[in-house]
Amino acid sequence: MNDGGAALPWQVIRQDDNGNRYRVGRYATRDEAQQIADTLDGRGQRQLYWVELVGQTGP
Repeated sequence: MNDGGAALPWQVIRQDDNGNRYRVGRYATRDEAQQIADTLDGRGQRQLYWVELVGQTGP
């Protein structure tokens, strides 16, 4: 990854029951990030996962 984040522009965000948001990871492609979000979401926990471009806010 370079300093500007251009190599990993997609991130997966997790929001917990209290509304706290955490970055799970950064990925090179939207598809890669979406696969991670879908896998985590499929675990049946009550957290919300979504994919966004670095610098975006909210699902």
